[in-house]
Amino acid sequence: MDAFFPYAETTQQITVRVAVTFHAEKSDPEMGQWFWCYHIRIENGGRTPVQLLTRRWTIADGRGALFQREGRGVVGEEPVIQPGEAYDYVSGCPLATPTGWMEGSYAMIEGGGGMLDVRIPRFPLLAPAVSN
Repeated sequence: MDAFFPYAETTQQITVRVAVTFHAEKSDPEMGQWFWCYHIRIENGGRTPVQLLTRRWTIADGRGALFQREGRGVVGEEPVIQPGEAYDYVSGCPLATPTGWMEGSYAMIEGGGGMLDVRIPRFPLLAPAVSN
């Protein structure tokens, strides 16, 4: 386990690592708003380049409601990741509850033209307890 990226999953030599941080300054519990930032590192342990084309997320709030999010690329990019290299990005997730989780997948194309469905590990969204 990596101390900075506590959540990781490998699909066909592509490893996705996740670190998540609650952001109190972007949250407003009195208004029912909590916000997390997550840092993703995608490592290519294979022998050919891969390109991230699309992402698919499943997000659950603390009430069990599920939300699906899909789109092209990540943070406006469709990165090509060379063998032995990694790609990092940071994004965020708002929720209407102080707890939840996220998981998902990336659709990638290999240098030889084959498609990969790369898993993003499930990670918790947990706001710290507030005492009065």
